[in-house]
Amino acid sequence: MSKDEQRVTPSEADVFDCRMCGHCCLGEGGIVVSPKDLVRIAEHLSLTPEEFAARHGMWKDGKLFIRVGDDGYCTFFVQGSGCGVHVAKPDICRAWPFFRGNVVDADSLELAKEFCPGIRHDVAHAEFARQGRAYLTENNLLASDPKTEARALILDD
Repeated sequence: MSKDEQRVTPSEADVFDCRMCGHCCLGEGGIVVSPKDLVRIAEHLSLTPEEFAARHGMWKDGKLFIRVGDDGYCTFFVQGSGCGVHVAKPDICRAWPFFRGNVVDADSLELAKEFCPGIRHDVAHAEFARQGRAYLTENNLLASDPKTEARALILDD
């Protein structure tokens, strides 16, 4: 087996391994709840979509966003435990760190590496982009409607 054919362990191959630090859960204005997210999360919480939106959301420019708490974190983030709706979380959260900026721009990825301890620091942008595009496609996370979905999930090819 040549060096190029050698298998790498999953930990060496993966460009991202979530550390549940919550850095991506901090800050207002980034957690868009798409129509399909709304149905999934509301069902998970045994709420109607309208109840979910009233209790946990805020509307801005025609999009539903999850509110943040007084600490600045998404209201579903629990320090030390992670996401309180992990199994039903929005696609934007499922997609991190494979956002459009990080996939198409090497400089954006370098900034994300400083912010997120789960992104492998030695990964080249080309490999990150390759794995990111594959992950988004395999998990049906590419958005198509900028009016209701997170623009960070729309990749222009």
